[in-house]
Amino acid sequence: MTENDERTFPALPPAPGRGFAHTWWGRSWLSALEDGALDGQQVKAGRRYARSGAVGAVSVRPGGLTAVVRDRDGTGHRTDVLVQEFTEAEWDRLLGLAAAESGYIAALLDREVPAELAQEATAAGVELLPGMGDLDPRCDCGEWDHCPHTAALCYQVARLLDRDPFVLLLLRGRGERELVAQLEARSTAEAREAREAVQAPSDAGVPAADAFAAARTLPPLPPPPGLPEAPGQPPTLDTGTEPECEPELDVDAVEFLAQAAADEAFRLLALALAPGHADRAPTAPLTVAEDAVRLTAEASDFRVRSRLAAATGWDRAAMDLAVRAWGFGGPAALAALEDDWAPDRATLARARAALAAAWADGRAPVLRRIRARWSEAPEGPDASRGPQTSEASEASASQASGAERQLRLGREGRWWPYRREAGRWFPAGPSAPDPASAWAALDTPPA
Repeated sequence: MTENDERTFPALPPAPGRGFAHTWWGRSWLSALEDGALDGQQVKAGRRYARSGAVGAVSVRPGGLTAVVRDRDGTGHRTDVLVQEFTEAEWDRLLGLAAAESGYIAALLDREVPAELAQEATAAGVELLPGMGDLDPRCDCGEWDHCPHTAALCYQVARLLDRDPFVLLLLRGRGERELVAQLEARSTAEAREAREAVQAPSDAGVPAADAFAAARTLPPLPPPPGLPEAPGQPPTLDTGTEPECEPELDVDAVEFLAQAAADEAFRLLALALAPGHADRAPTAPLTVAEDAVRLTAEASDFRVRSRLAAATGWDRAAMDLAVRAWGFGGPAALAALEDDWAPDRATLARARAALAAAWADGRAPVLRRIRARWSEAPEGPDASRGPQTSEASEASASQASGAERQLRLGREGRWWPYRREAGRWFPAGPSAPDPASAWAALDTPPA
């Protein structure tokens, strides 16, 4: 097994009130689970686990899946689901079917599984999707059939399959890069044979379908370009003469945007050329507000920063606060600044467990919670040691109590430190995976 034969997907967020599969191949995967499990109640419990976000990062490799699935009390279980790998003969038949039709290759590269390809493979004796009883569960909880942990892992993998069917092919034994290379090689070879058949003198001629297929076959893509030493420099717009343009056009702002676009293009190209880029999960595009904050963080011109703030509807103070948050963690840090969300019961239980575990020595700060924010509270004679999680209003939890420090739990499960300055909450550092590490950033006086 090579380094490209295993992929690890980060834990997906909770999925309350939504289905786990929207594609036909994702639903077929779940049918193999639900039809093959002996205890339907265990499967239902696993579905609830998956909805609540109890499944950690998922490792996918030829022949199996692995993840840690946590019970409601936080106990983690090593969970595996095994799937039969294809033999070399089965791979040869499947690749031959896929390479014979250019539309199949295009669909796979578009992250779709053509139903016709699956049907032809079945007819050739290759079951692309697992069937009833093909998902072999293994869990350290002791169950010999599907338990809530293995069922939760299967439900979570259905979401991954919806996004990337190459996960299924990796389970069957081959990674995306290897498969694409083999498909391109077979397709090129078949196209070459078709061209040679067309060019070879023959009294009988060639079938019209073969000639048409040869004309449609595209040559292999050229190798990607190398990374330049630095971002490109857009031409200056300062010509020393009055610009022949609308008077409200801000030339300095246009130059800034051109340079910012060149810098971002350089960053994206470097990311695309980095090893393992094809295996990384795609990131969500920035919203208009997030992109405005990103640009403001890069701008040094006062007028450009002011125009970006006005475009978002924020005042300068709000934009400066957003830029400060952005510097600590980009979109996730900005979300922690603005998103005052209410965790569900499962998330809140995990947060309380994390707080309790962080200060197991009894030296915990006294905290009061409002939604997903824990503010420092003064210790009175009746205050008990340990993180408090009682509900309170923002005023009673911070202003009225004189709180100066706060922890915020992001939707991604990380903890963000905040400090109160001049009556407002300011981000005080990057996020941390546990509350104690985030709180340590608050022990350092602000610069």
